[in-house]
Amino acid sequence: MRLSDFIVQNQESILQAWEEFARSVDTPMPAMGPLGLRDHAEYILRNVTLDMSTSQSPQEQIDKSHGLGPAAEDESAAQSHAIKRLMAGFTLDQMVSEYRALRSSVLRLWLTQGYSGEDHQVEDMIRFNEAIDQALVESTAAYGQAVETTRKTVLGVLGHDLRTPLGAVTLGADLLRQTEELGARGQRIIAQITTSAQSANQMVNDLLDLARCNLGTGIPVRPEKTDLTSVCQSVVDELTTAHPKAQIIFTDSGTVTGQYDPSRMAQAFSNIIGNAVRHGKAQSPIKVTLSGDGATVCFCVQNYGEPIPPSALVSLFNPNRRFSKYSEGEQGASSGLGLGLFIAAQIVEGHGGTIAVESTLEQGTTFRVNLPIR
Repeated sequence: MRLSDFIVQNQESILQAWEEFARSVDTPMPAMGPLGLRDHAEYILRNVTLDMSTSQSPQEQIDKSHGLGPAAEDESAAQSHAIKRLMAGFTLDQMVSEYRALRSSVLRLWLTQGYSGEDHQVEDMIRFNEAIDQALVESTAAYGQAVETTRKTVLGVLGHDLRTPLGAVTLGADLLRQTEELGARGQRIIAQITTSAQSANQMVNDLLDLARCNLGTGIPVRPEKTDLTSVCQSVVDELTTAHPKAQIIFTDSGTVTGQYDPSRMAQAFSNIIGNAVRHGKAQSPIKVTLSGDGATVCFCVQNYGEPIPPSALVSLFNPNRRFSKYSEGEQGASSGLGLGLFIAAQIVEGHGGTIAVESTLEQGTTFRVNLPIR
């Protein structure tokens, strides 16, 4: 008996094994009934048997093994199954395990009841494994895409919706600051609330910028005639006020003007200098320079202290790689680096520039931004 015919004749036994395995999977969601546990299993089996029954040339078999098989126009049962399993709380590993269990149960049942050692049955097993692999690839791709889309959307919604309560907190603090009955202690508390709300608002703005990049729209840049020297000086003054113990030394070669987005460039300068303040050696000067030669602008920030490890440098401007590689509890020069520098890099690239970093114990850590003068 051909394996495809065997699957059709024993479909209920195979689906029962699928259901039993799915029931054994521990998820945080409520337990599902038989219909939910089987989900798209019947349609996946139908596609598997259809694929096995379809004639295939040696070249088509090779193409399929390389992931170059014909693509379906509509969503496949395997893709739909992946989305349903994600909604049901299955992890990717748990969903993949379903396919391993399906493969095992079908072959085990066939070898005990339908396998007779005929030559064509070896080819049947090969075709069966190919069809299962194809369904598995479709499911994992759909699962990963759904997770990524959800993550991007959540970031955008979270960043957008947090603005309203933060705005209310800031407004309330401003109104309370004008109350004379608060006294000195009350004023200090209100000042701390305002500072914390501003920090949280900056985090929200960073989340929104990250969401824009993830969703493919990019960080918006609106160039206008801008005095970069004045922008940089304002950022240095602001950070000096916020961190009175930091020694920030700003040196410029004169006024540098061009077509830039002043608010975005201030954000990039602030992120880079702010990282130097947070991660540089205490009491060591932070040197900030801005110069232009008529064609390009060079902005540099140098601080001393523990160097950034070479393993961290390669992913410094990529938050996805950065956060997957380093734990939240990591200490040292590479801790906490990621989102702010990623956004700074995106702003620089949006202006047609480049950003690079060098870090050694002797020379310190230097971030260098080059921008064209337009």
